[in-house]
This record gives sequence, structure tokens and C-alpha cells, in this order.
Amino acid sequence: MTNDICPDSGSSTSTPTDNELQEHEITINNKYYVKTKYHRKNESPMQIAEVLATRLNKDGNLEYYVHFKDFNKRLDEWVLEDRIDTSKEVVEMKLSESSPCTTPRDLTEFDNSFFSTSSLDESESLTQAGCSSQSLGVLEKKPIKSRVKNLDAIWFGEHYLQTWYFSPYPQEYTEARVIYICEFCLNHFISEKQFERHCKKCTIRHPPGNEIYRDGEISFFEIDGARQVTYCQNLSLLSKLFLDHKSLYYDLIPFMFYIMCRSDAYGFHIIGYFSKEKNSVEHNLACILTLPHFQRQGYGRLLIEMSYELAKIENKIGTPEKPFSDLGLLSYQKYWQEIIIEVLHRYHQFHGGEITIEEISEKTYIAQRDVLYTLHTLGIGSYQGQTAIRLTDAMIVMSKNKKRRIDRSKLDWTPPVFTYNQLRYTK
Repeated sequence: MTNDICPDSGSSTSTPTDNELQEHEITINNKYYVKTKYHRKNESPMQIAEVLATRLNKDGNLEYYVHFKDFNKRLDEWVLEDRIDTSKEVVEMKLSESSPCTTPRDLTEFDNSFFSTSSLDESESLTQAGCSSQSLGVLEKKPIKSRVKNLDAIWFGEHYLQTWYFSPYPQEYTEARVIYICEFCLNHFISEKQFERHCKKCTIRHPPGNEIYRDGEISFFEIDGARQVTYCQNLSLLSKLFLDHKSLYYDLIPFMFYIMCRSDAYGFHIIGYFSKEKNSVEHNLACILTLPHFQRQGYGRLLIEMSYELAKIENKIGTPEKPFSDLGLLSYQKYWQEIIIEVLHRYHQFHGGEITIEEISEKTYIAQRDVLYTLHTLGIGSYQGQTAIRLTDAMIVMSKNKKRRIDRSKLDWTPPVFTYNQLRYTK
């Protein structure tokens, strides 16, 4: 949730007492009013939640795993019985099929259907997106097991990170609740002693690939999924803890991985990564992640910009694979907006006159439908016989703000070439 969320400790809203909460049996897959730690201002801390699983905690008390309706799955948690109110019947608001849509479409899943089939023609207007029935039932399509977070936290190097989502680590790992991961080789351990012994013996200090970029303390390493199978599988398991939409592939031959690191005297510490398919014609990125302790520092933008810099060298206009995660969508929106506004402002300064959507795409290597989507979300594109774009001074200032950028002169990379056998999936 966003800015209006606050801890429940300061709320003056009256809530049921602990004795009033438990009066009926709690059933898996049923919905109840559950007391949440965070809620919007002036709202009751009792929110609708679905019970997904049960377990006994270390003290022998029964806990329930709940998903709060209209909250991101990152806020799912294990709660004790005294936070669940079974005395009230859950009443949910339903959208009328005949009424206009009151909620925006889940843009994490926008695709070609966002615009009409002729949307790449500039004569098409930029219309408001409708509700997506696909986005309304996304949780119901997943098996219960994958909806329940199986690890509470991980130790990653020196960082203690609370996990967000389910990841298919071995069953014995889930019983530990916390696992230990080496930040250099990504091997994982169930015991702290095992982890400490490994750290004393591990000699790896950077990802097992070719360094293709270095600018100060920031480096990028290119890794072939066919050559470093174990490392890439461990990387996928780690990233699944923080990406809800990621599909986990154990056959990683068709993928290349680009790891961004920050270096110090101890080695190269992973900040995040993106992957891309070796033979993809349309997509320039398959998956992207910035680790939680490095988020909100501009590193996500660097990862996105690097994917487009590689596309420029390949001379391929591309788009990232969908659906986005919620944070991934925000990162891409911001990047597209900044780059497109920068190009439009520079073009107006030096050339003036008209510029086509196709020309914007060719200058930025952003796919035409992503350009149209960005103009729509910015609210600067309108149709008056032809698509008209209006920039404000605030938008221009925003695009000029100092930010981390990729220095093209420090990128040493040649597009890899693969044979048919190197690209095929194995069975």
C-alpha cells in the first residue's frame, strides 16, 4: 500500500476485544475480518482476509496464514487466533457488470490489447484502459501452496531480509523459516554453522561470468545460463522470494543473465540482475530484480537502462516481457517517461516541427506500443486529427534531474552468437 498507510497503534477506531474475536471455528479458504498491522488513515484495522494455511509456531500456538483483500501479497502474514474475528459475516463489494469501471486496469499485465490492433498508427487516439478481468482473479488461478510464503527471512551476506513470496526451496529448508545464502556463490544453507564454515572456505568474490562494464564501484557481469547452471538456478530461487510473477525455470540454457554489483575491498556484492532470452526477437528483457536492501537508490533504473544499451548495440527495438510486478511497472514507467521527455525536448530544441511515434521509438529503442502507453499515462498525448504532444516545464525539469546513468564508453560488450543446439531446451 502507499502513502496513506499508517501503523494501527495510533488509530482511534474501536475494534473488537480479544475475547470477542474468537467465537467460531476458523476454516481454510474462508474469509474473515482480521486485524492488520497497517491500514489507511481513518479506516478500521479490521480488514477482509482469506485464510490460506495453518501451522504451530515455536511456542506451540496455532497460527493462520492470511492474505488481506486489496493488499499486496508482500503484506501476507501469519497471525494468531486473537486477531481473527469470526463473529461477523464478511460482506464484499461487487462491481456491477452494467456500471462503468471504477478501478484502473492492472497495468502490470498490459499487452498488445491495451491498444487496438492498429494502435501503432498515430491516427489512433489514446483511450482510457478498462478493467481487466484477468487482474481480478489472479490469486485464484494459483495453487494454494504457492500462495503461502514458505520462508520468513534469509541471511544474505550481512543483510537480514524478510521475504515477500513463495520460492520452491527444498521442504527441509521451509522448516527452518530462516536460511543462509552466500552473497558471492549463492549457495544456501539451513544451518548457521554450515554457513560460517562455507564463508571461511569460499574463494569466489564475483559472479562467474565476464565483466562487461565498470564505472567506479558499479560493475556488470554477463553469465550464460548454459555454462553456470547451478549459480543461475540459485539466483532464480533467490529472486523468486521477491518476485510474485516470476516463473521458475530449471532449464536455463536459453537465458543470459546480467548481474549488477557494487565492489569494495571484500569483493563484488550483488545489487540486482536482469535476464533475457538468447533468441528472442521482440523482448529485450525477461526478468529484472533489485534486491530489497538496494531499492530506492536508482539501481533499478540502471538495470533497465543497461538492457536498452545492449539492445542499441544489437540494433533491436524491444520491450520487456509481461506481466510486470507492481514495482517493476513503476520503474519502467519512470524510465520511459524520463527518456521520452528528454528526446522530445532535445528534438524540439534542435529541430522543431513534428516527430512521429516511430521516430521516437527509433531514437530510444523503446517499442512503439510502450511509447504510446507512456504518452497515455503522462496525459500529454491527445488526438486532434493527429497525435499532439504537450510538454510542461515541470516534465522537462524532471527529465534533467541528476541521476545514475550508464556510460556507454565504459561498456565492453559484443552480442553473443549461438548455434541451434546452444539455444534448444533440454528435456
